[in-house]
Order: sequence, then structure tokens, then C-alpha cells
Amino acid sequence: MRAQIRTIEQERLRRLAAASATANGPHAMVRLLARIIGIGVETAEMLVHEMLSRQLRDRRAVARYAGLTGSPDESGQRRREKGLARAGNARVRRGMIQLAWRFLLFQKDSDLARWFQARTTDGRKTTRKTMIVALARKLLIALWRFVTAGEVPQGVIVRAA
Repeated sequence: MRAQIRTIEQERLRRLAAASATANGPHAMVRLLARIIGIGVETAEMLVHEMLSRQLRDRRAVARYAGLTGSPDESGQRRREKGLARAGNARVRRGMIQLAWRFLLFQKDSDLARWFQARTTDGRKTTRKTMIVALARKLLIALWRFVTAGEVPQGVIVRAA
């Protein structure tokens, strides 16, 4: 099984290397995302093929497609949040939450990591669980801006080309 996985990974890397460096499209986006420290080729390819190669009009559409928005419950006078909306792409949602935790390890000095640390100083697990979803949403929007407009998120370390 390990040999099969290794073969698949080598084929993926060969495909990425075979695509021209100046070409636009999914292969260029994967290479661009993989330059960010903490994001591997597999995660970058999943994000590009599942979501970032689509033409989404704004940051709200990006968050909605990934399913990283809240699910409001408004009944009469009551207004409350029921948690995450399960309407988006589950694979992207799970991948982004895992990437958000990994992002905190590899990009400690970025503005997004500082934003998370400032809001979770109380140390409660419930606060951290809630805020990691918010970080995943903000990170996804930052990555979307990175691959579409070339805006590098503040403080994020990027490998040389």
C-alpha cells in the first residue's frame, strides 16, 4: 500500500513539474499555494481542485462554498447561532480546519495567528474550538486572495520560487 501511495505522490509531482511555469490554471495555483510554509502539495491540490479554481465573486461566497459560515436560528424574538452550516463542501471544510491548526504551528508570527492567539487567551477549549473555525474561514479567504489577486497574507512566510 505504501508503494502505491508513493507512486501516486510521484505522479502528482511529475504532473506539476511538467506543466509550464508560466501557465495559468490549477497547476500554477497548486505550486503557488505549496510555496507557503505549512501547506503541502496534497493540501494545495485539494483546495485548488475542490474550490479555488472556481469563479467565486467575493469572500462571502468563498466562505459559504466551504461551509465555514454560521447557521443562524431566528425564531420570533430569539436570535442565536446553531453552529456551523453543513451546506458547504465537507472536504474543504474538514481540510481547512486541519490546515488552521497546522497554520498555527508553522506561521506563528503571521497576523492571522496573532489574531487567533489574542482571542483565545482565556484558555477555554470551547473558545479555541469556536475560534479555530473562524481562523479557518479567514485563512481560506486569505488563500483565495493569494491565488486570485497575488496578495500575500500579512506575516506569512513564503518559500522562494
